[in-house]
Amino acid sequence: MGKRRNKGRAVDGVLVLDKPAGCTSNEILQRVKRMFGAAKAGHTGSLDPLATGVLPLCFGEATKFSQFLLDADKAYVVKAKWGARTDTSDADGEVVETCATDGLTEAALLPVLEQFRGDIEQIPSMYSALKHNGQPLYKLARQGVEVERKARKVRIHSLELLDFDTSHFRLAVSCSKGTYVRNLVEDIATAMGNLAHVVELRRIQAGPYTLEQAVTVDALSQAIDSGGHKALDELLLPLGSSADHWPELVLTEATAFYMRNGNPVQVAGAPVTGWVKLTGPDHEFIGVGEVLDDGKVAPRRLISNSI
Repeated sequence: MGKRRNKGRAVDGVLVLDKPAGCTSNEILQRVKRMFGAAKAGHTGSLDPLATGVLPLCFGEATKFSQFLLDADKAYVVKAKWGARTDTSDADGEVVETCATDGLTEAALLPVLEQFRGDIEQIPSMYSALKHNGQPLYKLARQGVEVERKARKVRIHSLELLDFDTSHFRLAVSCSKGTYVRNLVEDIATAMGNLAHVVELRRIQAGPYTLEQAVTVDALSQAIDSGGHKALDELLLPLGSSADHWPELVLTEATAFYMRNGNPVQVAGAPVTGWVKLTGPDHEFIGVGEVLDDGKVAPRRLISNSI
């Protein structure tokens, strides 16, 4: 009889990881999951191998709320190189086209950036995790296959120029879910009559989580060496942190009971629309809800044994 597989520990919470360069989001997730010995974990939105920065990892009950983090706004700092386009739109790809850059000026770039603030449309790169007939586009691209991709509307909340010269430029970008910063860089360069690709990309915020909260892989290794799983668990943020960017509604015991049974209820102080963080009488996290058209709050995701 074969040895029974160890299913791992019950770990609940969110780890804000400072993802290193050179690995996929799933590769680093599996590595960290093994360090924690966790039974269940998931990440909340892929970062390219070249990219670094904020990658929230959800453990146990926190995985119920990962979709909300996937849908959350993001912020980045990106450095791009003028004068060359690559097949992947970043420095990991092969250069497929070059051009001169000596005519570029900061004065010409600033009004171009204005065109990319607000709602814009992007055609996703073939080197993306989007799927076509169940197959990730990047896998098709590596096979030399290109398929038609529909333009998608995204919102650029803010777009600021941090540095400029005729070899590189650096931007701070705050954007909606689904925004491809690589595409944004290419499109800005095209509007300038030039070419560009990403050479550095760092995510500085994802939903409520910022770089200041992020933990490096080295810090995780040091924690487990010094204090084992107990030291690692102390680095986790609580389940409710995933909803900290939404208004909090404190429920009475009676209201919480109806919520727990899936019933929309009227809650004093609820906003007129949107998502809300649900807590109990002692501010303990219960889950998240959505305000309906009639003003009632409907439970959408609740943690187990919350009430």
